[in-house]
Amino acid sequence: MRAVVQRVTRASVRVAGATVGEIADGAAVLLSVGVDDDERDATAMAEKVAGLRIFADEHGLMNRSLRETGGAVLLISQFTLHGDARRGRRPSFVGAAKEPRARALYELVGAALHALGLRIAYGVFGAAMEVELVNSGPVTILLDTKRTF
Repeated sequence: MRAVVQRVTRASVRVAGATVGEIADGAAVLLSVGVDDDERDATAMAEKVAGLRIFADEHGLMNRSLRETGGAVLLISQFTLHGDARRGRRPSFVGAAKEPRARALYELVGAALHALGLRIAYGVFGAAMEVELVNSGPVTILLDTKRTF
């Protein structure tokens, strides 16, 4: 499972011109489920996102997590994070899981984040979405439960 986590002051997702998910301070999380991912990956990803210390403490150091700051998560499915562009010019997406498994694990990450006490907003799985955000810092972190990077 892969994710791009961006610290944001605000973020939103629109589908067909309508806002479907929106947060203020917190993290926008673009999430991709791989063909070899399972429930353990979903739980591990949720715990990592919730505990990632990317928010400033009283000294201005990145030392606080979403759980400590009370920040929200905007969770957006993005299978293209599993795109492999090492050969040629057209990425291969064979490493990305397909429905219904991908949707179930994406939803499990959201449920696990909620169970950890975080407020969650969502994009629409599989939809063409417009994502708008203000990256604070900027802070952008790449996560992979298989630790390929």
